[in-house]
Amino acid sequence: MAVNRSVYLVVDDFEVMRKVIIGHLRLLGAYKIWTATNGVEALHILRREQINLVLSDLNMPVMSGLDLLKTVRADERLCATPFVIITAEYDRHLIKAVIDAGVSDLLVKPFTLQRLTTCVEQVCAWQHRKTSKFPTLPLSKSGSAFLAENVSSRKALALPSDPRPSLLIVDDANDNQLVLSDLFKDEYLVRLANDGPTALTICRSDTPPDLVLLDVMMPDMDGFEVARLMREHPVSENIPIIFVTAMTDSSARWTGMSLGAVDFVSKPIDLSMLQLRVSNFMRYVALHKNLQTECDNMLALARLRDDVDHITRHDMRGPLAGALGLVQLLANNDTLTPTQSTQLSLLEETVLQVLNMINLSSEIFKIETGRFQLNAQPVMIEDIVQCIVKMTSNTFVSKKLVLHIDAPVGKGPVQALGDALFCYSLLQNLVKNACEAAPIQSQVDIVLSDTDPLRIMIKNSGTVPVDIRNNFFDKFTTRNKTSGNGLGTYSAKLLVEAQGGQIEMEVSDDDNTTSLWVTLPRAPS
Repeated sequence: MAVNRSVYLVVDDFEVMRKVIIGHLRLLGAYKIWTATNGVEALHILRREQINLVLSDLNMPVMSGLDLLKTVRADERLCATPFVIITAEYDRHLIKAVIDAGVSDLLVKPFTLQRLTTCVEQVCAWQHRKTSKFPTLPLSKSGSAFLAENVSSRKALALPSDPRPSLLIVDDANDNQLVLSDLFKDEYLVRLANDGPTALTICRSDTPPDLVLLDVMMPDMDGFEVARLMREHPVSENIPIIFVTAMTDSSARWTGMSLGAVDFVSKPIDLSMLQLRVSNFMRYVALHKNLQTECDNMLALARLRDDVDHITRHDMRGPLAGALGLVQLLANNDTLTPTQSTQLSLLEETVLQVLNMINLSSEIFKIETGRFQLNAQPVMIEDIVQCIVKMTSNTFVSKKLVLHIDAPVGKGPVQALGDALFCYSLLQNLVKNACEAAPIQSQVDIVLSDTDPLRIMIKNSGTVPVDIRNNFFDKFTTRNKTSGNGLGTYSAKLLVEAQGGQIEMEVSDDDNTTSLWVTLPRAPS
């Protein structure tokens, strides 16, 4: 039998919930389990210990599970750590935010050992496909094998393979159990308990019931005490309870409802009415069960997007980079005719644009979701501008534009501190945008200022329409263009700010000009 050397971190402010998850993980053969009560504690552990999988509650004090996830994904050393969010609530926008932040899986409370086992195995398999930085997390046995082994030891609690909703009838009177069992056995999977401790054991098991019909007056432990103890345990806290009792006074009803009961039925029982009430609450149960399915579907779509991105970035970028190198090698051949040189330049520009789109598609998504981390390096800004001007001139040759570069002379290269791809992409977008807006036979100026921080100005004739000036850098803002999606200036702003810079627009109606100012950190001399 393989030894599971995986180390887990369980993060939850509810002690009982931590103990339940720890118990499940130990049954799965976990090597070591760390615990934390909030995100701040969890971060201290993550930065100190080698953790293979994090299971975190969503709603916690001090630092929520979502904030913890974002912090982990933004940390270069921790970003590949598999991370599972656990929640009892469902807000589609919140779940989308969790998925966008890079969660590995979602568990909706209450969950079973089988669901947790499946979750761990799927996360390990998917994470292994994404990166080899962290090894897969082997269970001591496969989850399915483990569950099969433990069926015999849990026969008293395990459910048969039955897709129907399950109903637990708790009553110390056998006659009452028989009547209610016959009433519901055709529609639901009926389970029986004749005392409180047995009911609690079933409700806290790996296969808890969907609804409980609970008698109040029972020896040793009455129904109110059973309900109170159910609400204190994470597995059973959300199970709907219908009290069935001969007690009819208002104080008993108040006590039952205060313990979270969804209904209170008095004896003698109107069986047809009870059937309707159970049926109504089973609809609620079905809706709650669908939450896990919907979370799974949303996550599956996100994973599909990530998988497509992985294929795009890794499988397409290599051949394109090879093609670019070949084109640049051919372009250095002195025997080329002017026409051949122009054609190779156009081909080089096309390949660069495709590579640019491939690289940026993922990086912009990371910036938008707070997962991008800059690895700043010196960037030769003037070389990038020269390359962009050369290729853009070929693109807009029909407009007979003059692209003029004004760069410092005799002071050495102008270097920013940032990301070369980001600088190329944002400046290419801005120069292209200026050329599109500039009138025919006009001039576009690109001015590099040798300041700290560095300043780059891109100026063209013509003014931005008044009605879009205030939201010029917003997503999908565009006017009077036959092509384009309004993402050029938006992505430029994101890329500038991701490098610690700023971007501004200045419009002069008197001079009929538009200027864009980009400020970037300067690399140390």
